[in-house]
Amino acid sequence: MTAPAIPSSPSAERDGLVRPLEFADLPEFERLLAADPVAHCFVASRLDEMRAGDRVGRQRLSSDFWVVERGGRCVSGLHVGANVIPIATDDAARRLLAERLRRTGRRGSSLVGPADEVLDLWRLLDGAWGPAREVRARQPLLVLDGPPRVAADPLVRAVRPQEIDLLVPACIAMFTEEVGVSPVAGGAGAAYRARIADLVRAGRALARIEGGRVVFKAEIGAASSRACQVQGVWVAPDLRGQGLSEPGMAAVAEIARAQVAPIVSLYVNDYNAVARRCYDAVGFRAAGEFATVLL
Repeated sequence: MTAPAIPSSPSAERDGLVRPLEFADLPEFERLLAADPVAHCFVASRLDEMRAGDRVGRQRLSSDFWVVERGGRCVSGLHVGANVIPIATDDAARRLLAERLRRTGRRGSSLVGPADEVLDLWRLLDGAWGPAREVRARQPLLVLDGPPRVAADPLVRAVRPQEIDLLVPACIAMFTEEVGVSPVAGGAGAAYRARIADLVRAGRALARIEGGRVVFKAEIGAASSRACQVQGVWVAPDLRGQGLSEPGMAAVAEIARAQVAPIVSLYVNDYNAVARRCYDAVGFRAAGEFATVLL
């Protein structure tokens, strides 16, 4: 059953109300996403996946997306899956969403998105979800919408289905190094492998494989018709500093622009100087700033 619209406070009559996304909202909701296709790439991708799915997938539309309605219109929203992501929120919308989130309890494993929205929403939650494992307040959002500035590595290619057993350990290593916990902890191994397998089947897991092991890899983790988002960029630790990352990323960008979407994006921790130099050399430019609260 679809959850009812709930005014979050007396101010809701003025500021709006929070309710599940409905099919009738899709035109307005999609306009919100289209206003910034790079920042909203992940949410647009998830929405496309659900709309193309089976009946169960469509039912999840109302559980995984909330909207803020004001004056009879959908003015902003929230993705409430494993990643909690604010969508075009203003001060009033964030107050409403924070109050609703305090009432429903902690959702997902991270709060991520445009830095000003994420950090303010986290402030408004005011400890209701407990302490964060880490707050990454400054993550430059980068884009490449033309040819890369360095030559692409010709050995970077789509991972084949029979190579999943080679890819999964590299993905686990990258995730654990980046986030600080293993993605297969707590019995999540099968679900994590299934997600990697989905990317392989879609041709969106890219790697250079030598001697039966992955030495460079990245995934196109989200994609809409206008933009895609690269994630999981990783070089085998014993081969770092040997010139694999820049041509590898150039290859990923070329493949992504040719086969997925014209704009390639990613976000990176501001303190990761090595990665930022790589992306700058390849030709990525700043397009905003994200923040991530790891829960």
